[in-house]
Amino acid sequence: MPEDKEIFIGVDIGGTKVAAGLVNHRGDILYKMRNAMDANGTSEAALAAVRQAIDTTLRENPATKISGIGLSSPGAVDPHSGTVIKATNLPCWHEFPLADEIHRAYGLPSKLHNDANAAGLAEALWGAGVGYKCVFYATVGTGIGTAIVFNRRLYLGRTGGAGEGGHMSIDYDGERCRCGKPGCIETLAAGPGIARRAQRKLATAGSRGKRLLELAGGDP
Repeated sequence: MPEDKEIFIGVDIGGTKVAAGLVNHRGDILYKMRNAMDANGTSEAALAAVRQAIDTTLRENPATKISGIGLSSPGAVDPHSGTVIKATNLPCWHEFPLADEIHRAYGLPSKLHNDANAAGLAEALWGAGVGYKCVFYATVGTGIGTAIVFNRRLYLGRTGGAGEGGHMSIDYDGERCRCGKPGCIETLAAGPGIARRAQRKLATAGSRGKRLLELAGGDP
């Protein structure tokens, strides 16, 4: 492993997986892994999934001195207190002090931010946004997240949600999102939303849906 003054554990938490890795101050990924996330169970089970990813990273890199842990979560988070406030894709956590729990477990400085904001800032600093004054970032997975970066700094707005685009409604008569609003972008364009619409179409398409069903291995 390359010699670096500071190496951090980065943990990306999603609705279906926890990805962890070792990164340096240049944004180089030195190690990566992933395991399943228990998003619909108890807060303790979800925390255990995060700790499993961190434990594996530490176990497989025993000689690496870790300077801190960075955590990213979908939904509304308070980066100042390190709290997951509410995330539609992580119903296991509500007002959950994730950064404090991780700090208590490992004794390392631990910081939490929204996943899209963290990824958008990384792109602005080290990725496709390098050299640009203004960067808009979007991620599509179990949910949809967005971020706005000006001059290599996140634009969060007064409430911290200025860059949050996944829960903007674009169809006021559309399907109700788990956040409570109708027709959110996330409901229409994220992975589960696309799957739900495909399933509904298969139920009524008859022979026209045969090829789609074949691609799904026969399981609607």
